[in-house]
Amino acid sequence: MVIDSFHFIICLYMSTSEKSSFPLSTIRHSFAHLLAQSLQRFVDSNIQLWTGPSVDNGFYYDVLFSEGVEFGQEQLKDLTKQIQLIAKEPQTYVQFSCTFEEGHKINKFTNQKLKDELLDKFQAQGETNITYYLNVAPKAVLENARNVLPQWVEQYNNITKYFQDNKTITEEQAVLFIDLCSGPHVENNKEDLDASGMMLDKLAGAYWQADENNVMMTRIYGLAFETKESLKEYQTQLEEAKKRDHRILGAQLKLFTISQLVGAGLPLLQPNGMIIREEIENYLRELHRTKGYQRVWTPHLAREELYQTSGHADKFGDELFRVQGKEDKFFMKPMNCPHHMQIFADNQFSYRDMPVRYFEPATVYRDEKTGQLAGLTRVRAITQDDGHLFCRVEQISEEVGTIVAIIKEFYTTMGMMDGYRVRFSIRWPEGQYLGSDEVREKAESALKTAAEQYQLPYRVGVWEAAFYGPKLDFMFKDAIGRERQLATIQCDFNLPERFDLSFINEQGEKERPVVIHRAISGSLERFMGVMIEHFAGAFPVRLAPTQVIILPVADPFNEYSMEIADQLLHKGIRVKVDADNDSLNKKIRNAEKMKVPYILVIGEKELTDKTVSVREYKSKQQYVLSVDKFSEKIVEEFAQRLLG
Repeated sequence: MVIDSFHFIICLYMSTSEKSSFPLSTIRHSFAHLLAQSLQRFVDSNIQLWTGPSVDNGFYYDVLFSEGVEFGQEQLKDLTKQIQLIAKEPQTYVQFSCTFEEGHKINKFTNQKLKDELLDKFQAQGETNITYYLNVAPKAVLENARNVLPQWVEQYNNITKYFQDNKTITEEQAVLFIDLCSGPHVENNKEDLDASGMMLDKLAGAYWQADENNVMMTRIYGLAFETKESLKEYQTQLEEAKKRDHRILGAQLKLFTISQLVGAGLPLLQPNGMIIREEIENYLRELHRTKGYQRVWTPHLAREELYQTSGHADKFGDELFRVQGKEDKFFMKPMNCPHHMQIFADNQFSYRDMPVRYFEPATVYRDEKTGQLAGLTRVRAITQDDGHLFCRVEQISEEVGTIVAIIKEFYTTMGMMDGYRVRFSIRWPEGQYLGSDEVREKAESALKTAAEQYQLPYRVGVWEAAFYGPKLDFMFKDAIGRERQLATIQCDFNLPERFDLSFINEQGEKERPVVIHRAISGSLERFMGVMIEHFAGAFPVRLAPTQVIILPVADPFNEYSMEIADQLLHKGIRVKVDADNDSLNKKIRNAEKMKVPYILVIGEKELTDKTVSVREYKSKQQYVLSVDKFSEKIVEEFAQRLLG
């Protein structure tokens, strides 16, 4: 057991650098150690180090500065330069395994008291050995180091002598950094790291061991990519992401409201936002209409016994909203599945009825921490396009195939199928999961078989399984390349057991069904947030709250504009007329600010010729059509769900 075991799981599925033979995650983890080394060398020789894993855009390190040491955002630029200089030193990474007693001795050299506590924890868990990683260089590098803290030189002279004495390094070598760590790392900084693709990014606070009762540490984030060009591409993406922030666009386009009186994480949809949500819901219903799904409805709360039986009460105890009735205790429902189990249980099904498919776009509630809430993408009221299928084991593959077909059609319509991947999430050997290993292996095998049968681009992900079973998580890229985890398919042999569900098989005996949990959009709130950013608020015609806006250039043309609007309204088109006394240029600016797909300008010529002058928001094209031709065009675009 070693400090960055959770980091290793993340490493498994990161992309591999074309320039280096090492995975990008390994490069990022090595930069995390250079960050810690630079802090010891130049800022605080007695700094307390905690963890320094790689993350999906770089790395971070949680540290605790000594009393009196000041460190702020303005120092990150200079520290980045120091790391880039260190990366040019011929430092190699040497792994060193030792006993707990020796580990405590090593920690004393750099006064790492937090690592001592970590060693005690590992030992209490029954671990037998630990590993450190040493950054080793020619002795001259330590002797000739410039502008470093004298205490750092003293510390690492002592550490160097210790490892020379135990023959880990030679007399010509020196240790410049050491950390309790499992790796992996690159072999040599100078040869394997391109520091031009790295920069320190920002600071944040992080409680030690993620416990708010513990001391607040400083988390230093860094960005790291294969090359300088890759880093610049990512920074450009970040700038584009700021322009697409759904919270800013949501306010600008009047899509949703966050009210402090209502509460954080409880967004209110304005009429424009509700139109988008209804279009998404209607499309989901349409995709399920011919697939044998039956719509159900369940209440927003249930007696606590329901969730004690399902296991959710123990697993999500701190996230549950509790309601005290006059006699019973209730939970606001955090999941729909236990309710759906009760609907199935109240029927007498036979094998001829299987599979049974329930569908419910229902709101569930989870008490997320305030600091984690963000616009629509992290909320406390979560509307899932939830479906639960009750089937036989031999029906799993076919049912997964049907769900996969729905997912592909839905995300093709949204323009997100290019480069998608699937994470096949399985259990970690240790963890809080329902059911026996035998049951979970059965579920994992069934999903794996289906994933291979339908040629899904999947990779195995450990530690990501739902607590009641394995799952397939579909990862889609948005318009600027950010990966979003959206659709999911989960296989569950446990809840049918816990609720004692059965149907009658061919032999007249009770048989236990399998439950497949699935969601296409994930949650409607989060999906809307993703869509706002994916389309940058410029929605395709089908989703646009206002699809057409008509701008009469003067009052005499208002009547004709209203006639056109009435014609479009009767064909199901969402249209508005801006008959204010503003100038035409201002009306156009207002329409473009609201990102309306089609702007129709009506003047003398249009009235005489019974035409409309069309301006397209996305393409900026301008042309003239008859009213009938324009009407046909937009109706066709609406019907085919074209992206525009």
